[in-house]
Order: sequence, then structure tokens, then C-alpha cells
Amino acid sequence: MKIIDLKTFVVGTPPPHHGGRNWVFVKLTTDDGIEGIGEAYSVQFHPNTIAALIEDIGGTYVIDADPFKIERLWRIIYYGEGYERLQHHQHPDHTVMGVLSAIEMACWDIVGKALNQPVYNLLGGQYHDRLRSFTYLYPAAGDTTSRSPHTDPEQAAIRAAAYVEQGFTAVKFDPIINLRSSFDPREPSLEALDNAEEIVGRVREAVGSKCDILVGTHGQTTTSGAIRLARRLERFDPLWFEEPVPPENTDEMARVAGFTSIPVATGERLATKYEFRELLEKQAAAILQMALGRVGGILEAKKITGMAEAYYAQIAPHLYCGPIEAAANIQLDTCSPNFLIQESIETFGGFHAEILKEPIQWEDGYIIPPTKPGLGVELDEEVAAKHPFQQVRSRSR
Repeated sequence: MKIIDLKTFVVGTPPPHHGGRNWVFVKLTTDDGIEGIGEAYSVQFHPNTIAALIEDIGGTYVIDADPFKIERLWRIIYYGEGYERLQHHQHPDHTVMGVLSAIEMACWDIVGKALNQPVYNLLGGQYHDRLRSFTYLYPAAGDTTSRSPHTDPEQAAIRAAAYVEQGFTAVKFDPIINLRSSFDPREPSLEALDNAEEIVGRVREAVGSKCDILVGTHGQTTTSGAIRLARRLERFDPLWFEEPVPPENTDEMARVAGFTSIPVATGERLATKYEFRELLEKQAAAILQMALGRVGGILEAKKITGMAEAYYAQIAPHLYCGPIEAAANIQLDTCSPNFLIQESIETFGGFHAEILKEPIQWEDGYIIPPTKPGLGVELDEEVAAKHPFQQVRSRSR
């Protein structure tokens, strides 16, 4: 078997853009007609450029390759073997890793379909019958007020209680999201700390012990600021404190982890086993949040998951993109004993369901793993074609 065709899809998501404003998919087709789909996550270029990069790397390395030889193909792309312009790359660059992740994911989809097995059966077999999931706090449908459930204590409590009524047993929000910056981490003000404490407290009061609280910051504070925030929030017993500092400095992440009883979670902005090795060895996180559309794909994530077992660390794969990466996450979760919880985009309704021929199955707070072969989902290409991404480039001044 060999891959004979590669096609990309750059999809613009309709409002409210949950999961991002655009999704980039790749479809591989073999000489016997089997198709596999993959998704790249948040490569730092215009989405049309990302598609061109996938086509470039695909034409260089993937066409005529055997989709079963995933380990070999992964290394050829990662190291740039045999092509002078890419030789000795050998670094977890997010651009190459996003492209590689999408291609690797599509290969697994092909392999599973060729063998008539879901991918999880090829990676150790089903361990979990259902997968606990959580969602961000989003405004209610049709709510046009400016009161964000991330920063307004009353709205946070109302929306958290609504999700509990839906069946969720965990919700995530960023109570200091207003500190997010494109530049250096900030020291939160006393006013910001007070508001964050009130938000988390109101949510805990609203949900009681029925629901875990996931404090999902975005690395926007200094180490000292993260420690000050954690000390205020410990009494509400959050399940985790996500990206308390930027992921570029593992030593400082470890310093936060050593100062708080709240488990530290991180990993969405890391790639390959090599970056996660440092995270584990320095005891900087207890919960790993690899993004399968960036980390290197399904097999690389499975290797990281195995490494984590030896440290008694758990996985909670990150998801803020389209349903193909979600499907890959589900395959990994299903066969991993140290799976903790899966991020979902609410209940995978809306456009996440519309763009698939059959939606991801979600019931009473849990994702039900598919039994169909490969990734277990099929992209509706007609829907994808009707929603091209058309935003023009913009420049910041």
C-alpha cells in the first residue's frame, strides 16, 4: 500500500467560533482507495499558508510512502532525511510538528480502516468504556451581554451550574484572562486576585462537590503571581492549575508546582516526547495536556502517556480546534490507563457535529468511544467546502 494523493481543507468556522476561527485538515488517499483524515493545531501562520506547508511536506515525503510505516515516516519528516534543505532539523518546531501531526493522524486513520479496527485497538486495546469530559464556560446561546463567565463572578456561577445540569462533572475557566498579553508574564494586581478568588468561590458554591473546577490560565502571570493566586484558590480545591506560568521555563513551572497543593497541568504548547521528558523529570506538572495536532501525532502522544505512567502523572489532552483532533484524542484516551479527563467543546454539537457525517457521541458528561475503524469519524467534505476560510492577513502596529 502507498499514499498517492493529498488534499487539504481550510475551513472557516461560523459564529460563535467555538474551537477557533479556522480548522486545517489533510486527507490522504492510498492506491487502493482508503482515505485518512488529520488535523493540524494552531500553526503560527495564516491557515492558507499552513495548507501550503502541508502540501509541500506531503509532496516531499508522503506521496508514495507506506502509511503503515508511521514510525519511519515520522522520523523522515522530523529529521528531514534525504533532503539537503531540511537536513538535521531535529527540533520540536511547532510548524513542522503541526504539519507532521496532521499527516501522522491521517496515516493512523488509514491503518485502522485497512485493518478494520479502531486505532485504540492497535495501541493496546480499549481500557476505558467511556471518557469523562469537561468544557470551558461559554456564554449562553444568544447572550450578547459583555459579562464574561471567565471574569464576572455571577455569570461564572450561573454558567457552571447550567453545565452541571447538562451532565458535566468538570468545568474550566480563566479567572485572570484579562491579564493575557502577547508579551512578558504579568504580576496580577490585588484587584485581579480578589476578583479571581470571588469567581472561583462563587463557582464552588454553585456546583458544590458535584463538579470539579479547572483553573485554566494561559501562562500570563509571573512565578510569584502564580503562587499568590494559587494560595488564594487552594481552599476551593481545584482539580488543576493550568499553565500557571509560560511553558518556556520548566524550572519556574516546577517552582509553582512545589509551592501549591493544586496539581499543575500543562502541555498544549509543547511538542514531542523530548519537551515532555523535561516536564516530568523536573516534576513541573502532574497532568499532561498534549495537543495531538501539535505534539507529533497519536503515537508520539502515546509514548508521552507511557512516560507519564512512570511518574504517576495523568493525561488530559488539550482540545481547542476541530473534531478530527478531538477524534484522535478519543482514540488515545480510550487505550491509556492514566487518562484523567478529556476537554470537549461543550457536547460536540453545533459546527463540530455538522462537519462530520456522524457526530462524536456524548452522554451525561462522558464521551463514548467509537467502534468504527480508524479514527471513527468521517469528514463531510461538502460541508467543509461550503465554509472556506476567507479572512485576510492583518498587521499589528
